[in-house]
Amino acid sequence: MTSSLLKTTTLALTIALGLSACGKKETPAPAASSENAAAQNTAAPNDPMSVRVDAELAKRVKLGTISTTSVAETIRVAGQFNVNQYKTSRVGAPITGRITDINVEFGQSVGQGQVLAEINSQELAQAQLNFLRAHSQQQLLTRAVERAQLLLSADVIGSAELQRRQNELTVALAEKRAAFDQLRTLGLSTKRIEALETTGQIQPTTTVTSTLAGIVIDRKVAIGQVVTPADQLFVVSDLRTLWAQAQVPEQDAQFIKRGQRVQIEVPALDNKVILGKVEYIADVVNPETRTVLVGVEVQNPERTLKPSMLMTMLVEGRVAPRQVVPIGAVVREEDKDFVFVETGEGVYRMTQVQTGIEREGQRVLARPLPDEARIVLDGAFHLNNVRAQRALSK
Repeated sequence: MTSSLLKTTTLALTIALGLSACGKKETPAPAASSENAAAQNTAAPNDPMSVRVDAELAKRVKLGTISTTSVAETIRVAGQFNVNQYKTSRVGAPITGRITDINVEFGQSVGQGQVLAEINSQELAQAQLNFLRAHSQQQLLTRAVERAQLLLSADVIGSAELQRRQNELTVALAEKRAAFDQLRTLGLSTKRIEALETTGQIQPTTTVTSTLAGIVIDRKVAIGQVVTPADQLFVVSDLRTLWAQAQVPEQDAQFIKRGQRVQIEVPALDNKVILGKVEYIADVVNPETRTVLVGVEVQNPERTLKPSMLMTMLVEGRVAPRQVVPIGAVVREEDKDFVFVETGEGVYRMTQVQTGIEREGQRVLARPLPDEARIVLDGAFHLNNVRAQRALSK
């Protein structure tokens, strides 16, 4: 019996200890501190935009803070290219008549003085007839004066008669010069007028010639068309220089000076940036748009720029403090700009930034980064290559 009691007591004690163990909560292991977790994340970053600098790569990387300097704000004004008005000629008809021949085509290169078209004109024929009459009268009076001088020396006539005939000759010479000038105005060359004077043969045709060398960019005439001096027949322009014209807001026009060098961005040429010089600034403000017209002359030797092509004029405005980074700090990927910002000891993250135009080897940050941020100033290109290779290998 004593033995049975002992077994019963032992079994009860065992069950009690088991129940006590089941009701007891398990104590968790001590959690790592936030500092230790950050250190672990920095030591082995999983972000594909981050990269750790090892000893070899550290030799090719220069670290520093972002600089702040006074930079003129960039004013962006949309506009377009137009022909240079100083090197453009609008050729009209010198006389009323009918077009009998056209010697050039649209887009053709022409030289100064080259014949563009020919006109048949009755007005020109009448002007030549008037010149021949004036020439004949001048010859007649010249001989009359010569005879009067002989008669005066023979004491046949008085000096008053000689003077009268000399006055008539003077008037005849003036009429001939006027007729000569009229023919020149109507388009006849001096050589043709001299031939007319020699042969007396009237030619009722005249030519339309180019007043400068350039490209025929417009032609508004056809064979058989009747034209007048008020008509514009051709437009010839030297396209080796163009004007970039833009309407600048009146509050920004104060920053633009004649002769100033400005940048022109051309979207049609993959946003190519070219330099130009301000040629003129309008003296009046457009009352409807509150803008001032500005013209910039740009060189176009290869004629890649076309009249009416769109562009953006970049003008320096007010001076203000701006963050700048060296060109070597910026890497470009997928048409976006990035810099490497330090996120931990020896670890840098590729961070997107918005940059402005280049100024003296530096890029202006359109959106500032924290002043205390440390970035890779030089060697960002090599760092990005390492980052990309490691991201692909994962």
